[in-house]
Amino acid sequence: MFVFEKEQYIYNIGNTRIGGTRGENPTVLAGTIFYSEHKIVENPKTGVFNQEKAEELINAQDEMSEATGIPSLVHIFSESERAIRKYIDFVAGITDAPIIIDSTNASVRIIGLEHAEEVGVQDRCIYNSINLSITDEELQRLKDIQHECAIVLAFNPQDPSISGKRAVLENGIGELDKGLLSLSEELGVTKPLIDTAVTAMGAGAGSAAAFTFVSKILYGHPVGSGIHNGPSSWSWLKKFKKKNRMAYKSCDVASSLIVQVLGADYILYGPISSAPEVFPIVAMGEVFAAEAAKQEFGLEPVDGHPFTKLL
Repeated sequence: MFVFEKEQYIYNIGNTRIGGTRGENPTVLAGTIFYSEHKIVENPKTGVFNQEKAEELINAQDEMSEATGIPSLVHIFSESERAIRKYIDFVAGITDAPIIIDSTNASVRIIGLEHAEEVGVQDRCIYNSINLSITDEELQRLKDIQHECAIVLAFNPQDPSISGKRAVLENGIGELDKGLLSLSEELGVTKPLIDTAVTAMGAGAGSAAAFTFVSKILYGHPVGSGIHNGPSSWSWLKKFKKKNRMAYKSCDVASSLIVQVLGADYILYGPISSAPEVFPIVAMGEVFAAEAAKQEFGLEPVDGHPFTKLL
């Protein structure tokens, strides 16, 4: 629907292309599995989970990806070092989709990244994330690993505005004396994926969404977010959910369109169980974007794009 003067970088992660001009490569969707209180997880510390159900969820996302032409990622969340190893081995054995390695604990993320290297799947793994909370130990271990792809989180707890996000990425704030983009480069990250850091609605979610477009203009790196964090934290919607559960689900799923229209290259859409609802909606957005890009700018979508696959 629009083109940028700034070069738009395209990164290959495993067999998946992320980035570029809207209408060229489809937005990539990432469903989360093994998250806190996910019912399929029986013991988050030891990594015991319902393997049959987990395989069904991953296969369902793959099937929706194949049906729509929207590429997928599997976003693994783990609470322990023992569990992250099991999760990576399992997911890598089920799907060829790239894997996001995530945890609230830095040591768990690092162990996951090291394990991915040990078992030979590091080329399809994304580290989540490089952010203001990075510790000296995490910095050193990431320098040693030199992993090429990581999400760079533009979260500024002091200023959720666009300028605040730019400060985090470009200059650094607080104890960080440099921006996260230059820091990531020092750590060996050659494929940075910017995350606009969506917070609660009324507390910066609007600026996070708008920064999707601004980031494409300024940096050209692939950009995305967990936009579902906005409606999922909306207090009014939570109350209304008791009267109309479909309204909650509709807002949660449709939120992906907001950032997609603004240029998002990837979207963390929330629980992987939402794949059957999210993929068709994002595929529709891709058809609109690709049609406009082709008619107005002569830009051809890649093979297998929803524009050619679904029309």
